[in-house]
Amino acid sequence: MFVIFFSIVFLVYFLVNYYIYTHGIKLLPQESGIRTWFTIAFWLIVSTYVLGRFIERVHLSAVTDVLTWIGSFWLAVMLYLFLIVLFVDIIRLANYFIHFIPPSLISQNFKTTLFTIGFGVAIITVAIGHINAVNPAVKKIVLDINKQANGLKEVKIALVSDIHMGTVIGPRRMTKLVKEIERINPDLVLLAGDIVDEDLQPVIRHDMGDVLKKLTAPMGVYAITGNHEYIGGVNEAVDYLEKHNISFLRDTSVKIADAFYIVGREDRSKTNRKSIASLLNGRDSVLPVIMLDHQPFDLDSVVTAGVDVQFSGHTHHGQLWPLNYITEAIFEVSRGYLKKGNTHFYVSNGYGSWGPPVRIGNRSEIVEVKLRFKE
Repeated sequence: MFVIFFSIVFLVYFLVNYYIYTHGIKLLPQESGIRTWFTIAFWLIVSTYVLGRFIERVHLSAVTDVLTWIGSFWLAVMLYLFLIVLFVDIIRLANYFIHFIPPSLISQNFKTTLFTIGFGVAIITVAIGHINAVNPAVKKIVLDINKQANGLKEVKIALVSDIHMGTVIGPRRMTKLVKEIERINPDLVLLAGDIVDEDLQPVIRHDMGDVLKKLTAPMGVYAITGNHEYIGGVNEAVDYLEKHNISFLRDTSVKIADAFYIVGREDRSKTNRKSIASLLNGRDSVLPVIMLDHQPFDLDSVVTAGVDVQFSGHTHHGQLWPLNYITEAIFEVSRGYLKKGNTHFYVSNGYGSWGPPVRIGNRSEIVEVKLRFKE
């Protein structure tokens, strides 16, 4: 199954790039050597991400870092070049039937200009998206819980999901995250999955656990697994993070300050994860329940179980426009707040990114949550 999935991914990746390449080369003048240089440069860049991710599993080095960085940005450039070429093809198809473009306009100079504008627009869009991605917002929300918490009036939480620590999200971004959380000064830190971006080795190599150790809160730092922990080896990732002061809730719960419960679900990648009912069995039902579940599926079952708040991530809200339309079609809430019945849901955009360190149409975020309990 794993081989079939990645075979399909590589095939789609090749076909999309081939579509861009065949259209791009037709816009360049035949009589110059620029087509040869374009062909070489294009396919070298296309290969960087695949090469970087495969080679780093064998041997990490500065070379694999460079390959992965170039390839990551190319993924975003590729998406917007694909959309631009598709748009041009739609215009050409319309012109085939309506003939609204004067033939005199279609010159070699026009084609070269179109080539330059297309690449320029894609690169500028990605550059703006990178600036957006590396400057996260601190989103503040207040949730009123209609339960008493044994005299506790409120609790301040720093919620972070989808950090994706690895080659791209490195020590600099992690240091920035820790400083932002220190400014929030939370009572409790919650990490809602995908802390590690698949391969643990870049995290170890850059000693990012040393940065994580600085994450502290009076009520603790708790985390759950996400699908990327499972992709890269969940037990190894959890062991490493727990050695650096992160407490994992893996289909378990913990009572905090004798006032409320935190329930942490395993990611859906685990086929036999426990049901919500079994996780809530034996708890004091009068106390509030906060649940962490990385992927925000099946919200009705959460409401039925009587959970007061669920925090999730995973979606990135598509990360790159217009992919948000896909996540909005898949998930009942792709980002932000939703209330169903008596249950509050919040799905974070995430702090990091998968693939390109780029966000278009949404922003990286750290969520400052104030939970206010019934007096």
